[in-house]
Amino acid sequence: MAGLNERLTGVAYRLGWSAIRRVPLSWAQWAFAKAAGIAWRRQGPGVQVLEANLRRVLSWKYGTDEVDGKELRDLSRATLQSYARYWLEVFRLSVTPTERLVSGMRFQGPNEATIFAHLKAGRGVIIALPHMGNFEQAGVWVIQRGAGKFTTVAERLRPESVYESFLRFRRSLGFEVLPLTGGGSPFGTLAQRLRAGGLVCLVSDRDLKESGVEVEMFGEKARISAVAALAVHTGAALMPTACWFDGEDWGARIYDEVPVPEHGTRAEKVAAMSQQLADRFAEAIAEHPADWHMLQKVFTADLDPDRLPKVPAPRSAP
Repeated sequence: MAGLNERLTGVAYRLGWSAIRRVPLSWAQWAFAKAAGIAWRRQGPGVQVLEANLRRVLSWKYGTDEVDGKELRDLSRATLQSYARYWLEVFRLSVTPTERLVSGMRFQGPNEATIFAHLKAGRGVIIALPHMGNFEQAGVWVIQRGAGKFTTVAERLRPESVYESFLRFRRSLGFEVLPLTGGGSPFGTLAQRLRAGGLVCLVSDRDLKESGVEVEMFGEKARISAVAALAVHTGAALMPTACWFDGEDWGARIYDEVPVPEHGTRAEKVAAMSQQLADRFAEAIAEHPADWHMLQKVFTADLDPDRLPKVPAPRSAP
């Protein structure tokens, strides 16, 4: 059955790449909105995980453990509609004029210029993002604005045909894409790009390789990527960034750099920077919760204990 499901998934994605970009936009919007509504009503495992994640957001935002059930359900429905829009835009990105993708970006704050100043001065930059909005569109924007190209890492999806489709798609946009698994550790290549003054963009609000960092997010323990280790290792500027949908356009904010602490061990520095990163992610998600497309488990309480990193037992006194 797993093999059949993977084949069907591969067919669905191939249809998405080939067909969705050819039908009128209004038809595609109707179809994706309809599919999102069906998925929401079915309350499958992904939607249940999404609502568990969003419950933490609302509880933290309002400062109470009592979350209104109707508000939560309305928010999860809005999030699935936002997620459907993301996929629709991805499938149609190749036929969307670049001018539209660039002119439609609405930035908050001054750090848009900061990134390009660092790159111009030859200092590497790490843009660390949560799973929010349309980060593919943001990638096109940053290239067209003068970054030239950037390097990212892609999770190896199943079936392999889906992963290959995403690889070709992102490379066609000008992204350098490294595989998360199955091709050696990407850390060395990322560090090399950063030391050369390049740009690295990483979606970082989830621990994909079970080698991440535990932080507090929305008042609970969660595990995120150890992207801060790259900044500690290379001296690159770690810039938390969030994307969201702004009407028919796109919104984004680049937060201030997370500096490397002057004191402490490497692990302590990574932990402190990761917590600051999680704080910025929580701030952005709380402002735009419907655009946080997190249908996977990220909070430690929800994760399989057998897959968490093992902490060595303390040695007995002699």
